Amino acid sequence: MASNAPDYKESILKIASSAISASKIGWSRARQFTEEQVGSAEKTQYDAQFENQVMQAEKTRHLTEKLLKQAEAMIQPNPGYRIEEFLFEKLDKKTPARPTNSFVLGETMLDASQEIGPGTSYGFALGKVGTGLKKIGNAEKDFMQKTVAHYLHPLKNFLDIEMKTISKEKRALDIKRLDLDACKNKVRKAVSPEKMREAENELRVVQAEFDRQQELTKLLLDSITTVHANHLSSLHSFVEAIGAYHIQCQQYVSEIQKELQLPLERPTRPILPSDPPPYNSVMPSSRPLVTRRAKVLYDYDAYDTTELSLLADEIVTVYSVDGLASDWIIAERGSQSGKVPITYLELM
Repeated sequence: MASNAPDYKESILKIASSAISASKIGWSRARQFTEEQVGSAEKTQYDAQFENQVMQAEKTRHLTEKLLKQAEAMIQPNPGYRIEEFLFEKLDKKTPARPTNSFVLGETMLDASQEIGPGTSYGFALGKVGTGLKKIGNAEKDFMQKTVAHYLHPLKNFLDIEMKTISKEKRALDIKRLDLDACKNKVRKAVSPEKMREAENELRVVQAEFDRQQELTKLLLDSITTVHANHLSSLHSFVEAIGAYHIQCQQYVSEIQKELQLPLERPTRPILPSDPPPYNSVMPSSRPLVTRRAKVLYDYDAYDTTELSLLADEIVTVYSVDGLASDWIIAERGSQSGKVPITYLELM
């Protein structure tokens, strides 16, 4: 134990000496900074080109932060989901899969189509639109993934890696500049040849450190031009993704519109009668005296002008005429009338 005592004391002394030295350096920098602020000490100025590079880097950082924030809001408008995705990213965990609003609406329409009845006009339309919206939702998901990979990630990487490195080295340069000016003040204030030589030797060392740090910082600032070129390429990829997404959406909407214009496929129940006689050949010259009221059970779309289109749940007046098949009946609604299948009605 005794043999280790000198080594232990020497270690303590080295730590104390380092702490005192760091404290002196920190005090020297603080004093230099304060004197510069009050105008009692000279300050080394960076050249105009270097200052312009610093300004361009800061402007690029500020604008990239704004672009990234708004692009993220476009991809995910829900701020709660954005916070959740941010936390998952920081924890290096996979973000849970979440369907788009278009996809969810499409599924809701398909469910409603089954509830209402796909054989009705409304149910048929809900099914077609729902299927199309699910396709649009998948296209939107693909667009979001491409935007994140080819546009948002390059912006994030610049802010998290390149810009942080530039800011770190610029702060180191500012510290070196404070040390340099503090040494220059020592040289000016030296009162003896010995103090002058000591201050000049220290100044040469600090000047070399400052020059190396400034050169490194300049090299990093020069990369901003390359950053702009990379972000331009990312912007082109973003526009391509937007274009592909809208082309797909237009295609799916056109398909929906075409399908909605097709004749409605009739349900298996009720069964339509076959080949009714022409309405004009059985239509009486005057309305029969005996009529009844009926409730429409299903939507019915007329095939031609001799038939009457009906909507489920509406009430119509019905009557039979000579020569009309037994599974057809004449329905009347206001000034409109035409033949309809009896199976679509419930007599009241």
